[in-house]
Amino acid sequence: MEQVLDIYEKPYDPLRPVICFDERPCQLLGDILVPIPMKPGSPKREDYHYQRNGTCVVFIALEPLAGRRIVEIREQKTKRDYGEFMKKLAHEVYRGVDKIVLVQDNLNTHNPSSFYENYSAQEAFELSQCFEMVYTPKKASWLNMAEIELSALSKQCLDRRIADQPTLAKEIYPWAESLNKNKITITWQFTKNKARDKLCRFYNTIRI
Repeated sequence: MEQVLDIYEKPYDPLRPVICFDERPCQLLGDILVPIPMKPGSPKREDYHYQRNGTCVVFIALEPLAGRRIVEIREQKTKRDYGEFMKKLAHEVYRGVDKIVLVQDNLNTHNPSSFYENYSAQEAFELSQCFEMVYTPKKASWLNMAEIELSALSKQCLDRRIADQPTLAKEIYPWAESLNKNKITITWQFTKNKARDKLCRFYNTIRI
């Protein structure tokens, strides 16, 4: 926990950008009966029956100090999907930086093995060297700011039935573009000192 909090307390360094990464599964749900559209004094009405059109996954990489978000919609969250997304970050979005400090949870795809299973050993090694991977503790994924950002996305864009990926894309990409245009940053206020004060009872139980 303190490793993550220490990273969040460091000043912005464009050559070592701090990126928070997370994924969100999405169900694609369509209407069976045509909804009754909203009108003055009456909300939209829809039948409780729905048609399930499969699932997909939203990937997000958040640079909180720069107010930048990179989002992608993918069919799955396999090691190949993770590797391709990280390759895009390293070779396109953040090309030329010294190192990407990547904060993420402990999912089994979130490690360099995803690179080695999908690229040559040389390319996988070079790609892994682009990242300093930092993991949130188990049961403490709330330390990942990307998870908070996905929660905001869900409330602002996804809190309704969305039947297919093109419609989902029309919701998500303009949302990210608008926030990026306005450089909406995040100010993280839970510091190491606050953690030591608030969680002191847990520190006292630690034995080496």
